[in-house]
Amino acid sequence: MASADLRQELDCSICLSIYTDPVTLRCGHNFCRVCIDRVLDTQEGAGVYTCPDCRAESQERPALIRNIPLCNILGRFLSTRPDQEETGILCTYCIHSPVPAAKSCLHCEASLCDNHLRVHSKSPEHVLCDPTTALGNRKCSVHKKILEYYCTEDSVCICVSCRLDGEHRGHLVEMLDEASEKKKEKLRDVLQKLTTKRAETENRVQSLQECRREDQRKAAGVIETVTALFRDIRRQLEDLEKRVLSEISRQEQHVSLSVSDLIQQLEIKKDELSGKMRHIEELCNMGDPVTVLQEPDTGDLCDTEDTERHDTQVRGAGDLDVGLISGTLHTLSDIITGINTGIYVQEATDILLDVTTAGDYIQISGDRKTASWSHINQNHPVTPERFQSYPQVISSRRFSSGRHYWEVDVSKSVWWMVGMCYPSIDRRREQSCIGYNNKSWCLYRCNNQYSVIHDSTQIQLFDNIPCDRVRVYLDYEAGQLSFYSLCDPIRHLHTYTAALTEPIHAALFIWDGCITICEGVRSREKLP
Repeated sequence: MASADLRQELDCSICLSIYTDPVTLRCGHNFCRVCIDRVLDTQEGAGVYTCPDCRAESQERPALIRNIPLCNILGRFLSTRPDQEETGILCTYCIHSPVPAAKSCLHCEASLCDNHLRVHSKSPEHVLCDPTTALGNRKCSVHKKILEYYCTEDSVCICVSCRLDGEHRGHLVEMLDEASEKKKEKLRDVLQKLTTKRAETENRVQSLQECRREDQRKAAGVIETVTALFRDIRRQLEDLEKRVLSEISRQEQHVSLSVSDLIQQLEIKKDELSGKMRHIEELCNMGDPVTVLQEPDTGDLCDTEDTERHDTQVRGAGDLDVGLISGTLHTLSDIITGINTGIYVQEATDILLDVTTAGDYIQISGDRKTASWSHINQNHPVTPERFQSYPQVISSRRFSSGRHYWEVDVSKSVWWMVGMCYPSIDRRREQSCIGYNNKSWCLYRCNNQYSVIHDSTQIQLFDNIPCDRVRVYLDYEAGQLSFYSLCDPIRHLHTYTAALTEPIHAALFIWDGCITICEGVRSREKLP
């Protein structure tokens, strides 16, 4: 019984079999390494890991510590009783207490422990084999003799009578051990193939798990972006609401003061009219005609024009400036435009700078990602493509359809322009600077002043914009060219709307330090 109790202590609670490579969790419970790995894999998506035995929770995947003492115990236990532990077959003759069998006798059709094996008959007909419960399967069903041969023609095990006198007489036969070895060799080949397939399957599983983790990371990134976007939208809507309500309150207060002044004036006028009415009533009640006739003419007492003028002032003072309020509400269009910020489904080729267009005071890095301003004239070869008047450069790739955006690190410069241009932009004259012609658009920074420029028209933006990284967004079909500051949250700076007539290049202007294209351009290409 003590042996049986010990045997139960060596069972894994997951697979209910004896431990294989036992490991320990932080809570102290032991499992097969493969078993607990599979359980933890299934818990991966839940965000919390629990022990199958005590349900102890962990936010991070627990480390698996190899239980060396338990491994040593298992080694000794299995080395003393390997066959007994594998078969679980008991001795037929030990009727008072269960004792594991060491061998089975095919002749007696019984299993024997070590003690009964010592006194068992040693005669040749008593054939011993590893412990088994299927003793009847080891004898011929026709002649009741032990199976000794294998008929290769009929693929069955036979006894000596089947070979000499039975239906297998004259057939090609082999000894069981020889036939068994041949079949084992084939099985080893199959096992090798299955092992290879299993390894391939495990590699595929690991690859899929990595893909799943990558998708989860990407989803988390998109969630973070969308959350920041909506947080920014809520903030902008709240600011807009405050501005609109403040404007309405200001106008209401202005109207109220104007109307109050008019009311005060009309009250004074009313008192004057009341006095005049009393004087006229007195004249009407006089009996002396001379006094009545000597009174000045009263025809101008009812000044209709003055009354109409007051009415007009009242109506004018009572109108809210709906146009101003409506103009403030148009800010909503900028907020809505800001929603189109980098939600993409496909990654296209990286943007690379075209070194053949770089001005003489620009150096382009070897990977064609960074443009640096140089105090020294680089004396680039003069070509029609090169900008002659300004330190600027455009991308080698251009876009003629779809939605795209690229991001630029501007943290190492305080004087720059980032934007877009047509390939037909002038490369030589004064108007070739991006933004200062009708073929280019740019976001401009000088010191800490920000503005957007197109066709030499400059629109001043807010000061103190956190702008170490800029996103330029293009929706070609919609004709929208937008600029964003990648602060937290993302901030929409400005959107141009134009009827695009040529492909679009990315364009950079730099007067100090360097600016770098950060990542591959991301796109939502227009499907054919």
